[in-house]
Amino acid sequence: MIRLYDSSQRAVVPLELGPVVSLYSCGITPYDAAHLGHAEVYLTFDVLQRRLRDLGHETRCVRNVTDVDDDILRKARELGVHYLDLAAEEIARFDADMTALGLVPAWSEPRATSAIPDILTLVGEALESGHAYQSGGAVYFDVTTFERFGSVSHADEATMLVLAAEHGGSPGDPNKRHPLDFVLWQPSLPDEPAWESRWGPGRPGWHIECSALAMRELGQTVDIHGGGRDLIFPHHECETAQSEAVTGVRFVRYWLHVGLVGLGGAKMSKSLGNLVFVSDLLKSWEPPVVRLALLGHHYRHDWEWSNEDLVRAAARLERWRGAPDRPGSEAAAGVVDRVRQHVDSDLDTPGALGALDEAASAGLPVGEGARLLGVEL
Repeated sequence: MIRLYDSSQRAVVPLELGPVVSLYSCGITPYDAAHLGHAEVYLTFDVLQRRLRDLGHETRCVRNVTDVDDDILRKARELGVHYLDLAAEEIARFDADMTALGLVPAWSEPRATSAIPDILTLVGEALESGHAYQSGGAVYFDVTTFERFGSVSHADEATMLVLAAEHGGSPGDPNKRHPLDFVLWQPSLPDEPAWESRWGPGRPGWHIECSALAMRELGQTVDIHGGGRDLIFPHHECETAQSEAVTGVRFVRYWLHVGLVGLGGAKMSKSLGNLVFVSDLLKSWEPPVVRLALLGHHYRHDWEWSNEDLVRAAARLERWRGAPDRPGSEAAAGVVDRVRQHVDSDLDTPGALGALDEAASAGLPVGEGARLLGVEL
């Protein structure tokens, strides 16, 4: 049985899953190329999916595309292009990068703009149930009506206020009843896209998009949901609140959050510009090398990128390629089982790579074990 760290429970717990496993991985906002922080998240979900399928489960992984929000609209405005044209260009580049890295294709990759009717329904239900209110032309979720607000992040109010301000939550908005209330629907600026609604023309807030897409694609309860650690608050906290307030049922069974990749002493971010792009690395390195460089770090920990990761990964790949390949043999099965043990222990990919290193040094076949991690020799 796979054991995984659940952020909400703050513990490594066994995953109790049915034959079909639903997963939702918060996807890209397509206004720039995919960097290594993105790749680390999607690679983590990929390794998990591969092991779940190895165990006999069917996996349905949804990875959304946030093709309308403040960031993409601002970037499109700066470039003087239509926001959907910008999204199309970056989505194509992202898909090419993820295909090169060998990711299992997403079961569904829906766009936020495809869910406007679902979003309008959710906003209406939140209002009708008393969990939301209209103010200043927008619709806000009232966090005081949801007793479990904070159950995902376990952050105190002071910390929440700081994080909300850092992530565009505008705690000082005078139209709010409470500083942590968040936007479900907002008026559009003159040069922004707008959709008609009962509350006036406008566009959705960030958090409501993922709730609508997750429930439309996977139902009211998702088995495993997650993304980068920086999404725990406010994004995933707010998703949980608005979803459970409307449905009355548990939104997510297990929360999976991935550590942040840094460069130059700070996490990689588009605002800082300290980015390493997957597409750039693939110009000089084989895709399995880039994949191995990322797998060499445990998904749950923050880490600092170095080009030495690529050098070590390339040497590792060559050692594995020099090992014998006897697929289906008892020796190969033993190596695969060792890889499984590490993956089952909170996705310990560094341990799995070490097991394959030892097997290669001992002259044992490593091809099948590498394949379980998505590395083709």
